[in-house]
Amino acid sequence: MSAQAETLTAVRAAGRRVTPQRQVILDVIENSDQHLDAEAIFLRARLQDPGISLATVYRTLAVLKEMEIVEQRHIARDHAREHYEPVGAPEHHHFTCLGCRKVIEIQIPGLDQIIASLYVEFDIQITHTCMCLDGYCRECAAKRQSILENG
Repeated sequence: MSAQAETLTAVRAAGRRVTPQRQVILDVIENSDQHLDAEAIFLRARLQDPGISLATVYRTLAVLKEMEIVEQRHIARDHAREHYEPVGAPEHHHFTCLGCRKVIEIQIPGLDQIIASLYVEFDIQITHTCMCLDGYCRECAAKRQSILENG
């Protein structure tokens, strides 16, 4: 069974309707290799269903988030925009280049051990981490250095 079929089965099992719009939105999220916010999901979904509204996208994302089918992520430190990814991807964080705006997914080795030690030390159970890193990618850092050196 495909990941999308499993997701649709979970939606039905939770007593929720599987509407054509929900199927389109799930398809957009599950088949994207980019970080999509609600507006980007809406624009892509409209290519498949020109009648879909932005309000439908927001309502569907809220339902999918509540059902733990998608996760809301932030990729900038101001948390001004939420991006959505399917649940089940390896835990990762995001680095955003301040020059070219490229977003790089980063897995942090040892983070599981840090979380476990926080549990032991403070008796807390962490269910989600959110870390946004920004700076300059290799290419943009080199361009900045060149500008600084050549004034």
